[in-house]
Amino acid sequence: MRYVVGYTPNERGADAVALASSLARAQDAVLDLVYVVDAHTPYSGLYPESTGATPAEQAVLTAHAQSLALVPDDVEATFRAVPAESFPSGLIQAAGTDAGLIVVGASSNGLFKRFTVGSVANGLLHASPVPVALAPRGFNRTEPVTRFTLATGQRSGADAAIATAIGAANRRGVPLRLVSLVTLDAGTDEGGEATNAAHRHANTVLSDAASRLPQGHDVTVEVAHGRSIEEAIDSLEWIDGEVVIIGSSRLAERSKLFMGSTANKILRALPVPMVVVPRDYERADSMP
Repeated sequence: MRYVVGYTPNERGADAVALASSLARAQDAVLDLVYVVDAHTPYSGLYPESTGATPAEQAVLTAHAQSLALVPDDVEATFRAVPAESFPSGLIQAAGTDAGLIVVGASSNGLFKRFTVGSVANGLLHASPVPVALAPRGFNRTEPVTRFTLATGQRSGADAAIATAIGAANRRGVPLRLVSLVTLDAGTDEGGEATNAAHRHANTVLSDAASRLPQGHDVTVEVAHGRSIEEAIDSLEWIDGEVVIIGSSRLAERSKLFMGSTANKILRALPVPMVVVPRDYERADSMP
């Protein structure tokens, strides 16, 4: 299993390598560290032992050394420079159809361990055919993922995310938590119908997950309430090493990502990394 990691020689690149290492350790994956270079800048494909490098080539050599130095010794990783018109297009090109995941740092600004989606992440979230993992700013944990949390929903795109979460949890026996988010503005849930529907749906997903996981696998369900998505997210407890999985918007083209308004709100409220799965994604067994 191969994860494409978008590396840049800054904090955002370090965040991406840390998250990719954590996921790789939990999923027996290898890292494909990708440094995107300008497609219009001459690049000879130099390796570290080369001499007489141009400034552009020297930048690649530096990125090669710095990125691999961030990877834990027990995680297999390779480095390559990919010429492309843009960073997102270079990562998508590198991922092809066989990568299980593209991993990037969400942004170079924003509050510590909160998301502010930058142009690179935004470009991927509107075009990637494979799941995209977003590392919050300042993320530096490389130990294996301790729990996957699936944000369940009843709209189109949920099935691919559910299958992906179950496959990821099953691969190395990682605990799985299923969460249904309910927003309850004053007077909008008379009789508790929205809450009851959320509980019914969450338990249906739980039953399905339990039937597809080995007996005794740690799988739980929660329904989180709040006057907004952000408040519902804040009401949940998060553990160190947790990763959230969510499906892309129902507006997405087939097998491509698109961040809808709900997913965007979840992303901006999360204190942990997030993986977004394309609608109708058919390689769920390969991710994360």
